[in-house]
Amino acid sequence: MAASRHIALAVACFALSLCGAAAASVAAEKAAPACAAISFRPLAPGMSDGEQDAGLYKSRFVKIEIKATVKSGEAQEYHMLINGKAPEALTGPLPKSVDDCLRSKHVVVPVKNMEGACIGTRFRVVTHHEGDTRLAMFFGLRGSEWHLCSAAKL
Repeated sequence: MAASRHIALAVACFALSLCGAAAASVAAEKAAPACAAISFRPLAPGMSDGEQDAGLYKSRFVKIEIKATVKSGEAQEYHMLINGKAPEALTGPLPKSVDDCLRSKHVVVPVKNMEGACIGTRFRVVTHHEGDTRLAMFFGLRGSEWHLCSAAKL
């Protein structure tokens, strides 16, 4: 009786290990999403002056940090870092291929650019991957509209 329990337990453990290995294999093969959005909140008032961490998103594909420059306890400007560095800025307008992605993430197209420093009541980074083109677009919410603060190649 005890031997049959040990055999059953060994079979169950073996089956679970196979399922775990299969799940890990599927996860490793899965590519980055074609379109994704990560939302961030602004810093609370009263932070110490200097550059402060406002948000962090980390996956196996990318690490996105939102930083804020604080003066007199108030955030004066927000910016993003990609994998710990200031990203290579995208020159010119956003490509038309990102329009459907932006609409699906509740960003009105055509995109409005942020006037002045990047500030807002919320922040969102939208990533778009299509072929060899990989972009990260950083938005600040002013009123009820998302305004583009910056766009960068990933």
